[in-house]
Parts: sequence; C-alpha cells; structure tokens
Amino acid sequence: MIERYQTDALSRILSQEYKFEIWLDVERVVAEVQEAEGIIPKGLSRRLKNVKVSTKRVEQIEETTNHDVIAFLEAAREKIGKEGRWLHFGLTSYDLVDTASAVILLQATAVILRDVRRLIKGLNRLRNKYRNCPQMGRTHGVFAQPITFGYKAASWHEEAERNYSRLLAAKREMSYGKLSGAVGTYTILAPRIERLVMKRLGLKPEPVSTQVLPRDRFAALAAACALYACGLDRIATEIRNLSRSEIGELAEPFTRGQKGSSAMPHKRNPITCERVCGLAKVIKAYMVCAFDNVNLWHERDLTNSSAERVVFPDMLHLVHYITLKMIWVIENLQVFPDRMLEHIEASNGVYASQRLMNGLIEKGMDRAAAYRAVQKASFSAVRTRTNLKAVAQADRQIMKYLAPAELDEIFDIGWFLRHVRTGRK
Repeated sequence: MIERYQTDALSRILSQEYKFEIWLDVERVVAEVQEAEGIIPKGLSRRLKNVKVSTKRVEQIEETTNHDVIAFLEAAREKIGKEGRWLHFGLTSYDLVDTASAVILLQATAVILRDVRRLIKGLNRLRNKYRNCPQMGRTHGVFAQPITFGYKAASWHEEAERNYSRLLAAKREMSYGKLSGAVGTYTILAPRIERLVMKRLGLKPEPVSTQVLPRDRFAALAAACALYACGLDRIATEIRNLSRSEIGELAEPFTRGQKGSSAMPHKRNPITCERVCGLAKVIKAYMVCAFDNVNLWHERDLTNSSAERVVFPDMLHLVHYITLKMIWVIENLQVFPDRMLEHIEASNGVYASQRLMNGLIEKGMDRAAAYRAVQKASFSAVRTRTNLKAVAQADRQIMKYLAPAELDEIFDIGWFLRHVRTGRK
C-alpha cells in the first residue's frame, strides 16, 4: 500500500517485519507443544523467545532458495544453533503461513472494528441531534416528501451497524488455523498437536483443510470489507450531493489553510468524501480477486499466494483509512437546517400531492380522476412557482370535495413527520 493511504495503527501489523515476528511466535508455540508431548527435545522454544529475523537477511537467502518460508527458516536457524534442526519439524509451509496469516488478519480486523464502532457512535449522535430537523426527501433526484435529516442519518447508522456485524462475523470466520501437513491429512503431526497449538494462539483448528486453509474464509472477510466500503460510499455520495451549490444543505469540514482549487479560490470541494468514494471502488475490486482465490487446484496451488500479498494488506489499510476519514467528516459535518427549510418551501407544496389525492379519494372522487386533478395542479404549481395549496384552492373540481380547513391539514408538514420523529420502532 502506498504511504498516502496507510494508517499508523495498521502499518506495523501489516508489515513484513511483524509478519516474521508472528511466524516466529507460531513456530515457538509449536515447539512448546512438541516439547511437552515429547516429540522433540526441550530447548528450541526457549531459544526462539530471543530470536529476531532480519527481513534483509531473508531476502538475501530467498534470492537463492526462491522460497520465502525456507529463506525465513534458514535465517532463523542461523540464530538458533544446534536446536535449529527441530525448527518447523513436521510442518509444511502453509501450516505456518496460514496460521500466522489468521493471527495477523484478526489483529488488523480488530483495529478496524474498534474504529467502526466510533463511526457508528458519530452517526448515532447525528441521528439524535437532527431527529426533528425537517428536510426535503428526494427520489430520482426530484423533490418527494419531507423527511428529517436525523432520519437520513438513522439510515446510515443502521447500515453501519449491519456492516459491523458482517465484519465481526467475518472475523469469526477467520479464527481458524491448521497444522495438518502437506495435504491436510495429519501425516506427521496428530490432530491433538493442532488442537493444543491453536488453543494457545487463540484460534480454532480447521475442521477439514487441504495444504491450506479454505479460501472461502478469506473471501468472507473481503466480502464484508467490500460491503462496508459500499456503505461508506453511500454516505459519502449523499454528503457530496447535498453539498452541491444548488442544494447546499451539508458541507464536509474545511480546515484552516485548506484550498479547493489552484485556479478558483472560491472552491470548497467535498474532497474527503470523494476520496472515500474513489477508494471504495478499489476495495470492491479486491473482493473479486479474493473470490477467485477460493478455487485452487486439487489440494492447493500457488495462485492465491501472490495475489493475497497485495489484496489483504492493501484492502485492510484502505478500509481503515476510509473509516478514519469518515469519522472525521461525520464528527465535524456542517449541517444547514435553514437551507433545508428553504428547499421545503421551494417545493411549492408538491410534497403533499399524495395526501391531497388520498383526501379526494376519501371524499368520494374516483381514483383516476383524483390522480389527474392533482397531477394537473402539481405541474401547474411547479410551472408557475405557485404553492400547490393555492392552485388547489382555485380548482373548483378539487374544492368541490374538500373544505378549506381540510386543505390546510393536508399541507401540514408535521403530519408527514409524525412517525419519523419518534426514532426507532
């Protein structure tokens, strides 16, 4: 991942140096269990506690071996001495790689989940603060009926909660490791060893593995990340739309000294939300690659390996990055209630067209006739920039069925918001 989109919290967890630390941890735990079970002599696990492997040295050895795990093991054995012959005893490469990958992905996901909760709290505050703030609802980009801005924020909040649950479920899906050997049949080490090691690592043994953990687990994490990114994309897109010059109901934060354009000093662009939308595309694209990795030849091939070295570090960095950016936007979002009321006024009362039609039907007018009458009146209101209520009052066909007081009630905004303001059901 390029430095621009890395986050401090994940930079270490997803680094090559940390990966080798976790590889050493896994090998140490395996050695502890094997020593306790009498499979190898005591000594290796103690030595491994003080071993550090240089990424540079691993890279040097890999130039010859063309195998990163073997290069890592040789670099570790250089630091261990005679006990090094028992390092990695009975294991195949992906017993180590996949088990360590699960540990790393769980740690990274835990960081993301922590900050998703912070975002959810920010959305909930927005929802409650603007619960009673009227706003024009729009469908197809066109004025529809009144909502409240809190209701819109509530929709964002509920989706974020669902995405949090999906990420949590994906984290549980990833909580598996394996020590089942070259084709997953425990040729060298018995299942008991796997159970003991996984318990110490905070993982569960994979019920049926091949040489690798099943890649649908990894795909589930990618899918949860992609859906979550879609949710942030939706919020960011709505903020961008409501920040447009002709709407102006919201604005993302604008910091001291920030500039919007090299050519036009007046510009105040929603660049953070645009960045979130752009990076969401990248996250969704990575999901396709993770899904393709589910299908490997026989008990495994190597087509997943190269892709995963890019996909998961980059994807998790991006997910965390856009989370932090959206937290900043939501916690500092500028909301303009007066502008929202202006748009309700600018609708010329057409928000009440459905209720007006229903009122005529209730008073005995044929539905098709009521629809035609209200449609004609609504189009006239928009064309002449006259409030629909005034147009209706001048329409003899409509007023034949409705009293003036009934017409006043039909256009009462409070009626449209009577259930919205109560919050959750």
